[in-house]
Amino acid sequence: MFYYILIAIVVLIFSSLRIIKEYERAVVFFLGKYQAVRGPGLIFLIPVLEKMNKTTLRTITMNIPSQKIITRDNVSIDIAAVAYYHIVDPMKSVIAIENVYDAVNQISQTTVRNVVGQFTLDQLLAQTSAINVQIKNVIDEHTEPWGAQVTAVEIKDIVLPDNMQRAMAKEAEAERERRAKVVAAEGEFQAAQKLGEAADLIAAHPVALQLRTLQTMAEISVEKNSTIIFPAQFMTTVQEAVKMISNDGIIK
Repeated sequence: MFYYILIAIVVLIFSSLRIIKEYERAVVFFLGKYQAVRGPGLIFLIPVLEKMNKTTLRTITMNIPSQKIITRDNVSIDIAAVAYYHIVDPMKSVIAIENVYDAVNQISQTTVRNVVGQFTLDQLLAQTSAINVQIKNVIDEHTEPWGAQVTAVEIKDIVLPDNMQRAMAKEAEAERERRAKVVAAEGEFQAAQKLGEAADLIAAHPVALQLRTLQTMAEISVEKNSTIIFPAQFMTTVQEAVKMISNDGIIK
C-alpha cells in the first residue's frame, strides 16, 4: 500500500512540473485568482489548486483581410494590409481580453477602414507610409489595455476598379505627352537662341560665312554625287562681271 501511495505522489509531482520556453510566459492562477507570471524554465504548479495559461512573447504576423473601402473622393477600392504585434504584458493579455489575436484582428480591420476613408485616392497612393504610421498609432491605443503592442502596420495591396485604372492610365499617358511637348519646345527655343547668337557672330565677321560655306561644301563632297554648288558670293561676282561686260559693249 505504501508503494502505491509513493508512486501516486511521484506521478502527481511530475504532473505538476511545467517547462516554459524562453519566448513564453505562464500566467498562474491560484484557486481562480491571479497569482503571478512565471517562466521561462521549469516551474511547479500546486496540483489541483493552481492552473496556468501560456502566452507567447514573439512578434505575431497578422494578415488584415482585403475589404472594400470608399475613399473621401468616393472611389471604391479593395485594401489588404498586414500588422505586426507582440505581447508586452502577459497578465493583461490573459485577463483583460478573451482572445487577444481575434481582438487585434478585428480592431485592425475597423481602423484601416476608418483611417483610409479620410483620404482621397491620390493621397492614399502618395502618402502610404504616413497613413501606415497613423493606422499603427490608432490600433496601438486600443491594444495597450490588452497588454499588446503593435510595432508596424503596412498596406500591402490596393486594388482599383477597372474604370479607374483605365482613367489613371490615360492621365499618365497625357502627362507624359505633355512633358514630351514641353521638352521639345524648350529644345526648339534653345536652338533658336543659339542660331540667333551664331547669326550675330557671323554678321560681325563676314569671313566666317565664307568659311562656313567652304566647310559645308567639303562635307557634301565626301559623298559620291554630281551636285554643283554655287555660293552666293560667286553668283554675285558673276552678275557683276556680266554687267561690266554689257556696259563696255554699250560704250563702244
